[in-house]
This record gives sequence, C-alpha cells and structure tokens, in this order.
Amino acid sequence: MPGTNLTREEARQRAKLLTVDSYEIDLDLSGAQGGGTSRSSEAESGGGTYRSVTTVRFDVAEDGDGAESFIDLVAPTVHEVTLNGDSLDPAEVFADSRIALPGLLKGRNILRVSADCAYTNTGEGLHRFVDPVDGQAYLYTQFEVPDARRVFASFEQPDLKATFQFTVKAPEGWTVVSNSPTPEPVENVWTFEPTPRISSYITALIVGPYHSVHSVYEKDGRSVPLGIYCRPSLAEHLDSDAIFEVTRQGFDWFQEKFDYAYPFEKYDQLFVPEFNAGAMENAGAVTIRDQYVFRSKVTDAAYEGRAETILHELAHMWFGDLVTMEWWNDLWLNESFATYTSIACQAAAPGSKWPHSWTTFANSMKTWAYRQDQLPSTHPIMADIRDLDDVLVNFDGITYAKGASVLKQLVAYVGEDEFFRGVQAYFKRHAYGNTRLSDLLGALEEASGRDLRTWSKQWLETAGINVLRPEIETDADGVITSFAVRQEAPALPAGAKGEPTLRPHRIAVGAYDLDADGRLVRGERVELDVDGELTAVPQLTGKRRPAVVLLNDDDLSYAKVRLDEASLAFVTEHLGDFAESLPRALCWASAWDMTRDAELAARDYLSLVLSGIGKESDIGVVQSLQRQVKLAIDLYADPNAREALLARWTDATLAHLRSAEPASDHQLAWARAFAATARTPEQLDLLEGLLAGTQTVEGLAVDTELRWSFVQRLAAVGRFDEAEIAGEYERDRTAAGERHAATARAARPTEEAKAEAWASVVESDKLPNAVQEAVIAGFVQTDQRELLAPYTDRYFEVLADVWASRSHEMAQQIAVGLYPTVQVSRETLDKTDAWLASAEPNAALRRLVSESRAGVERALRAQAADAAAS
Repeated sequence: MPGTNLTREEARQRAKLLTVDSYEIDLDLSGAQGGGTSRSSEAESGGGTYRSVTTVRFDVAEDGDGAESFIDLVAPTVHEVTLNGDSLDPAEVFADSRIALPGLLKGRNILRVSADCAYTNTGEGLHRFVDPVDGQAYLYTQFEVPDARRVFASFEQPDLKATFQFTVKAPEGWTVVSNSPTPEPVENVWTFEPTPRISSYITALIVGPYHSVHSVYEKDGRSVPLGIYCRPSLAEHLDSDAIFEVTRQGFDWFQEKFDYAYPFEKYDQLFVPEFNAGAMENAGAVTIRDQYVFRSKVTDAAYEGRAETILHELAHMWFGDLVTMEWWNDLWLNESFATYTSIACQAAAPGSKWPHSWTTFANSMKTWAYRQDQLPSTHPIMADIRDLDDVLVNFDGITYAKGASVLKQLVAYVGEDEFFRGVQAYFKRHAYGNTRLSDLLGALEEASGRDLRTWSKQWLETAGINVLRPEIETDADGVITSFAVRQEAPALPAGAKGEPTLRPHRIAVGAYDLDADGRLVRGERVELDVDGELTAVPQLTGKRRPAVVLLNDDDLSYAKVRLDEASLAFVTEHLGDFAESLPRALCWASAWDMTRDAELAARDYLSLVLSGIGKESDIGVVQSLQRQVKLAIDLYADPNAREALLARWTDATLAHLRSAEPASDHQLAWARAFAATARTPEQLDLLEGLLAGTQTVEGLAVDTELRWSFVQRLAAVGRFDEAEIAGEYERDRTAAGERHAATARAARPTEEAKAEAWASVVESDKLPNAVQEAVIAGFVQTDQRELLAPYTDRYFEVLADVWASRSHEMAQQIAVGLYPTVQVSRETLDKTDAWLASAEPNAALRRLVSESRAGVERALRAQAADAAAS
C-alpha cells in the first residue's frame, strides 16, 4: 500500500498519461466557527470536518484509452466518485490517499469527488485555530509539499498544472482570500474567478474574520492591489506601512531584474497563526507566520529577517509560481533562487534599509549551510528525490543556504548582468510551465557564453565542503616571496554518499592593516579563480605582508576558510577592529567553524568573543555570537569547566546589559542573553526585580515578550512555579501567552513537570503544532541533564510509534526536539546505534535521528579538545 507517499516514477508515468485542464472546488466551511460537523469534543483539536466537492477536467493521451490512473485525496470519508458520468463505489476505489480511476477515455475526462475533509491543528492542509482573545476561528491552508489533497481531490505533483476555481461558503461577516481577487459574497458564498495555470501546492484559502489593510502598487500604468491581513487581536501591532515599503521595493527591483511584469492579479500577505514555516509562496496570497507581527520591541535584525522573508516569497511569484519545477529534485533551485535574489534585493534596491544584507547572509545562512553540509545526511545540492518522503526532510541548509551560496558563486562566475539576462530569457520561454535545472543553465550559457556543464557537475552534483588555506612565505623584511591558496576536500562524514571533490572557486583575497585610527582596513584586493589543490597568487608576490590575509573576502564562494598563523594571532586581538562588517562576520564565522571542528577550544572561543563583541556594531552578528557562545559552553566545553565558563559568560552578559546604550538594540539583545543564562541568587533576584518593577535598567522596557523570557528562566531554575506562570498568563491571555506559559511549565526542574510535559506531547496527540513546539522547547533544558537522563530510553521506546501515528510535521518536531542532544556521551551514541539497527526506520526518520546523533558525536570531540586546552 502506498500510504500517503508518491514516488517520482509514479508521478512521471501519470504526467505522461494526463494533461489537467481545470479544477472546480466547492467547500462548505459554514460550520468552521463551531469546529465543523464532527463531535464538539474534537472541534478544538482540529478534528471536525467540512464538505469538499471537486470537479476535475483532464485529458488522457491518445494511446491511453482504457488506461488506469489515480487522483490523490486524504479524507475521513468519501461520499461520491463519478467518472465520466459513471458512479464508482468509494469503498472499492478509495484507499490510503488515492482514488483509483479505471477505464479512462482518450481525450477529455470529467471526474467529480464529494468528500468530508478534516480541519487540522498541525499546520498541514486546512488549519483551524481559535483565538483566545476573541473566541473566533481562523483558517488557512498550507499545501507544500503534498497537502492540497487534504482539502480537495488533486493530482498532487507540480508538473500537472491547471486552473483552479474555488467556491467557498463561510460564516457571515468573515473574509475569504484566495489566489484570485476576492469577489463580493452572495448569501455568504464566495465564487472566485479561475486562477492562471499553476501547481496545486501554491493554491490557497485563508478564511475568517481577519483584519486587513489595503494599498496598491503602481508602475508603468498598471496597478496591483496589495493587501495585508492578520487577526484583529494583533492589529494594533501591525506595522503595515513598513511591510508595504519593503514589498514595493521588491516589486520595483524584481520587475526590473526579471524584465517580466508581476504575473498575478493582486498580491496579499496574510499573517496567520501556528504556521510551521516562515512563510509560503501561494500565488498572489502569501501566508506568513504571525510572529512577524511584533508585539514587543525587537532588534533591527528581526526587521531585516522579516524583510528577507517578504522578499523571498515575492521572488517566488516568478521563480516557483510562474515557472515551476517539474519534480521536487529541483526544490533546491526554487528555494535557492528566492533566497539569493531576496538578499541581493536588500543589498542593492534603492532605499533599502539593509545594504549590509550580505553580512547577515554570511553570518546566518552560510553557517547553517556549513553545519548541514558536515552531517552524515549531506547530499548534493541537486538531491535525488525519489518520493515525497525524501522531499519532506529536504527543506534543509543545503536546499536553501548552500544552494543560494552556490548561486552567488555562479553570479560571480558568469557576471551579474549575464546572469539576469539568462533569467529573463528563462521566464519568457517557460511562463506558466514546468522546467528542469538544465533549462535555466541553458539560458545562462546562452547569456554568458560559458559552458556550465562542468561547473554544474562539480558544484551541484557532489556533496561536501572544501577548505581554503593561504600558504605564505616572506623574507626577513616581511616581503611576500610566495603566495598560494591550498584547497582541501575533507572526507565526507561517515555514512554520507559520494567522494570528496575539489571544485573551482571564484574568490577574492583581501589584505588588511590597521590605519591611523586603529581600524582594520583593506589595502588591496585580488580576485581570481582557484582550481585544483594549489593555486598561485603572483599578484601579491613582492609586496609587504599585511597584518591579516583573508581568503574569500566579500564572501563570493562557498568554502570553509582558515587564517594563516600570523593572521589568526592578529585577528584574535583585533577582530572587533575591522572597519567593515562583512570581513568581521567572515572571521567570526571561521572561528565558530573552528570551534565546531574541535580546532579551537570552547574556552578560547569564549575569550575571543568577549574580546571583540563589545566593538561589534552589527546587531545580527551580536545575537548570533550570543547564541553560539551559549551553545559552545553547553555542548562543546569540558563538563568539568562548564560551570566556570557559564559564570564568566553570565557576568559578561550582565556587564554589557548595564553598559549598553539605553533603549538600544544592543541593550535588548544583552537583556535576552542575560535572561537565558542568569544563575546566581543575585542575578535571579535581578530578573525578579525587573519583572516586579522594583529594579530597573535605564532604557530597558520590560515589555510582554521580555517578561516571558524572564519568567521562563525563573521557572527553569525553580524560582517560579504554577502560580507565577498562571499570573503572567493572566497579563497576556493571547495565543502567544499560551505558548510562553506552556514553555515555562515544561521548563520547571521537577520530575512531575517533566512527566506532565512528556505526556502532553508523546502520550497524547491533542496539542496544536505551535503549542507542542513550545512544550518541547521548555522540556529540554541544558541545566537539567540529570533530570532528563531517564528520557533517553523512553525516547527510543516511543519513537517508531510516534513516527507511524502522527503527521509529518508533528512527528518531526518530536523526533528532532526530544532527541537526547544534551546527553553528550558515548552511551547516547551507542543507544542511538542500537535503535537504528533494531527499529529499521524509513529513510526520512533514519536521516533525522542520524543527524541528531552526529551532533552528539561532534560535541564529544569538541569537549575533548576543550579539556586538552585546560
């Protein structure tokens, strides 16, 4: 039985047989406020149902007369299946997630399916959420990868494009938004115009009493209506002007670079609750997690991250929606292109507030990619996606971040103008169609005149990461007599497929010295192609050796970079003195990578950060360093030194909090860092005093979100219990407050609290996705290793059943979130290995568990290195 899976070969055969013309989808959501038509006890957990009637018109190939196929549907009940006027017995044709379609006619076929489909609380299909503030229900769909079939019968694969016409019955006074412009309802029925030809996974419905703000984008005589939506309980926090500003910048920049007008009739952005991802590129109706409507003060890094998400989804309107991958093995190209162009837009669009976006990319996205690329699950960027199970675990750091890094390398290789000329030809040639990677590379080859086959083979079809090191020789006067770049291809992680590969890199080499003001500035830059094991750089021979030599300056390529001994010694003393943010970020990233690779002791990484973070102006880099230091001490430090290192770090966070400019982003970041690690009675007294208002830090607004971070820490150390947590929730009776309270309760350092949290996640399946995520976040506390130790065995006892019985999103949260990551020991590795051998999990679950195991193995190596440095 196929279950809910679909193989690439099945999709290929179906696409050869069928051409889909249109869908007419009629949904009765009139009972949504009460939870649907099922028992009320199930309604709050998303268990209710609604009627879904789908009519599909499709053509069968000339040689397909009498052939069989199937359509996808995940539904509790199928009432009626009619194919070409003949009624089929649902009991005979509907099984698992498929309806069999026997005896197809060549040419036009018409299928009608009537079913009861289920509301969910998992963020998959049609998600239903009740806002505790107003008691109203809010619905939205999330269909990527294969979940349109949870709402209507569909040929669930990206290359069977069609038009989609939705008719929706909903409660009076509600709003209904879809891909096409919203019509005026007639007797609470909204009848939408058909969409252009698009894939099923980017169709969407957002239904409920949402608040909205509207505007328009005007260019070259065309007006595109713009809408922003959120729940009324968030309306006071919705900064729609800022969101519209970023959106308009994106429209201007993308339309110019792509030379193709926005391809849909309107553009709505809908901030929705309990969303699993950051956002989703539904055509003309983008859904975005509503945590991006900021209820409290956040740093500029949060606004920059939100802007990147907005631009990422907007870029998908062309790359992904207008032109769509044929199958999911090109998911990487879809996501990498949107990531690359969104960062490029932030860096270059006139009026952008984030021209330093490539620093953020180097600091966050690329570190994600480097981490992912060193796991046993590492894979070529162009992954082999055999079925839906493969793609569901492939939304990873290679698909997004390494892919975007390599696209940046490709732009440097072919030239930016040539790159976008190729993209323009690609859009014009394949509009509203489906493509493969070869279609884009062909367009880029035509535009640039470069042969990209070798580049593609080395960069896209191989796994792993290269290391670049400078080899410098100087004479007695400090003049360079020889300069070369050595490239290494380390062995792939155990269990990874493939062979180490040396690749061509387009890089810059930067030479830095201190100026009269004590700033590290670049005096010379050489750009060159590195290929093979050793590449000479004759341009630097005969010149005085600078204080710092930085390979991959400007971050053009994707590689781990190591500093030579003299540069490393100088950077250790002067990392905060770089005048520009990008070289600082590259050096910070290199130091973090060395720490993860057990080349730099965790205690030395802490010292490096403490020596330079006070001079770091980029708030995103500061916040990354704060997270990395905490992780390094918790997981990579010698356990015997951990408490002393934590004390040193916590003292530093408090000192920076007190010295930071009042009301600044840096002050807020240090307040959060301090709250995450406060440990002495005096430090915990300060958190309590800040909450109570009996103590203050000048300029620090202890607002709703910051209060919860204090409450959660006080709960985790046993200072706060149910009474204090419930009291804080009374101040914040919102969905976010519910999640924060759930985290605080799960964080309490008692056997009873842990048992209660574990039971709510593992032994029951009633928690909504966002609340389950919050409970898991509280349950796992690095200060509570002994308390959590018994749960290692329990994790392995329940994991297979959890994976088999939960939806993908819910099961993945548990599989990754409850893995005993904090139990860094050989015993954890052995228990993991024993489970992998005995349970024989499917490829997706094996991958997730193996990745978590690799984290423990890495931590053991790092702890040994730190102990050796004592």
